[in-house]
Amino acid sequence: MSDLGHVLVLAGGVSFEREVSLASGRRVAEALRNLGVDVELVDVDAHLLPRLVSEPPSAVFVAVHGIEGEDGALRDALDLSGVPYVGATGAAARLAFDKATAKAIVARAGISTPASVALQHAAFRDLGGPVLLDRVVGRLGLPLVVKPVRGGSALGVSVVRDASELPQAMVGCYSYDTVALLEQCVAGTELAVSVVDTGDGPVALPAVEIEPVSGAFDYAARYTAGMTEYHAPARLDASVATKVAEVAVTAHRVLGLRDLSRTDLIVTADGEIEYLETNVSPGMTATSLLPLAAAAADIDLGALCRDLLQHAATRGMSAPGAPA
Repeated sequence: MSDLGHVLVLAGGVSFEREVSLASGRRVAEALRNLGVDVELVDVDAHLLPRLVSEPPSAVFVAVHGIEGEDGALRDALDLSGVPYVGATGAAARLAFDKATAKAIVARAGISTPASVALQHAAFRDLGGPVLLDRVVGRLGLPLVVKPVRGGSALGVSVVRDASELPQAMVGCYSYDTVALLEQCVAGTELAVSVVDTGDGPVALPAVEIEPVSGAFDYAARYTAGMTEYHAPARLDASVATKVAEVAVTAHRVLGLRDLSRTDLIVTADGEIEYLETNVSPGMTATSLLPLAAAAADIDLGALCRDLLQHAATRGMSAPGAPA
């Protein structure tokens, strides 16, 4: 049996990504249980905080996706409860979760990212949506990717190749968030690069190359077996593989993240690397990218999650106010 003590895996909640989160949580809990860890899967609800206070676990693994798991509020609540957890702090999670903010931060670090414009729903409505869209197309050109500034699993994301498609894309996007990010669509190889840190500093796992059968890495392509072909490690020249790893680690550092993250990138035909976004609560399902990367590195998923929990528990013991 593990000497980690009793740990919780938090999943579920009420965000649009609830079902994916529950699948992630179940897989993490099972992988830990297989190593003898005393683990319990907990659906996030109003009973969570009273339970954490009355029965504090050794550490918590956050497998909650979407706003509930990545906007920082849950992490702040865990900090207030004195419960150590795997992953970014609330403040860092908020920065990374907002794609426009994250792009600005990594761009200042010298990382290339596609040009984009963020439009709040109120401004789009009150300032004249059609005129704004004309200006966006004039500045960024076509095709464009329209996506919620805050959100994941490709929900509300559209690729727009003709200006006539933009209004409908905006409606779909605003159904998931009040701010839409309109971004130049960059052609190339889509990659996901996971970064983990179990106490010795952040290290990039092998990049995973994403090749959707339909050509679009949408919700169905992400979570339906057989709809996407993954190459782990990605089919990259050694020099490019080194560069994408450096970009992912740099993004992890400048966004102030810890423990684990996943950065999505595009590598163009001429080898240029374009940053898209960073996820602070990567999926852990059977088709998710971090587990694929861990397998490519010969790292057992359960052992990785256990080590991350142990690192969090140790960090918690050294935090101000921790038991002597």
